[in-house]
Amino acid sequence: MADPFEVRQRFTTLLSHLSASHTSLQKAALYALKNREMDEDLHSCILEQLERTNTNTCANIMFFIECLCELAVRDNNAGDASAMGYVRMLQRDILAVVECVVGEEGANVRVVRKVLKTLESLGILMPETVEELEAVLKSREVSHPFTATDASPAPGRNGGARMDKRQIEHRIEEDRERHKRLRESIWAVPGEDDKEMERLWEEASDIGEDDYVVGREDREERRQAIAFG
Repeated sequence: MADPFEVRQRFTTLLSHLSASHTSLQKAALYALKNREMDEDLHSCILEQLERTNTNTCANIMFFIECLCELAVRDNNAGDASAMGYVRMLQRDILAVVECVVGEEGANVRVVRKVLKTLESLGILMPETVEELEAVLKSREVSHPFTATDASPAPGRNGGARMDKRQIEHRIEEDRERHKRLRESIWAVPGEDDKEMERLWEEASDIGEDDYVVGREDREERRQAIAFG
């Protein structure tokens, strides 16, 4: 059995380095599924990352949640219900997740809305729940940073400020990557996704020296942020 500390460290690293790449999202989701006996601990990692990370990474974590739930439901439909613990905890904490991802500045409203619709279509969220969460989204849309004209950044959730120019450019690039992936999925060759999933599943339990290096760097960055924050 894998060491719980190593699993948590590896998963936290995967979450903090998520990108718009579908491979990145799948790799983190498959790692969570492969270590589903620690689902409560790994779910807490998701919430912690949402609280402390930036707006763009929050958006990627939301898409990761979508990927994780899709794979959990797939396994459940195939007769393996062991991964549904993640789904039940998400159902319990969905309001906290939505509030963290959207943030006070409302940058991720469209991301959250899309994922909520997917979760509703999967039967994970009731239509009534999605409707109630929509009220939260509408209350945050008015201060979207892409349309803000403020000369100075306004404080936001997750310990950060309103998105600066660099973050906005990065966000636009990641959105472009997601749109490209959606177009490519229309022409996907049957079986190719399964092969990629198998490869990622085999790699999911590997913890290399680079993971420890990245983990140490992340801890050092957090220490410095706390010291100078």
